[in-house]
Amino acid sequence: MVLCFQRAPGPLLPQIQDALAAHGEPLRWAISGVRGDELRLEAVVLTSTPAP
Repeated sequence: MVLCFQRAPGPLLPQIQDALAAHGEPLRWAISGVRGDELRLEAVVLTSTPAP
């Protein structure tokens, strides 16, 4: 998945972890681009689907 978000003041790692957690459990991720305060993340996340 690709995710772009605006960085806020403060530590960066918790912001990235929170942004990715909203989409599932991150297996790996990388910052693939930066433009000012906007970061582009590429990540592999595990998501669960509800059982029928």
